Amino acid sequence: MTDKPAAEPSLLARKGSFLGTLKAVAWSFFGVRRGTDYERDLGQLNPLHLVVAAVIGAALFVLALVLLANWVVGSGAAASA
Repeated sequence: MTDKPAAEPSLLARKGSFLGTLKAVAWSFFGVRRGTDYERDLGQLNPLHLVVAAVIGAALFVLALVLLANWVVGSGAAASA
């Protein structure tokens, strides 16, 4: 007789909210995260939400860099330095 381990819930069935996922991704981009929050996120975050939030965060980051570069070049601050 073999004991089967209890079935783990599907990764996509996790109950983490999308807003919580956005918050976790934002802290990851910033580079600061407490160990206890990280451990909690591992058990709660939905991987699909995590991928979508990371792509949105990366796109916003690139857009912010492009806008900043255009602003610096357009203001003439780059030429006077």
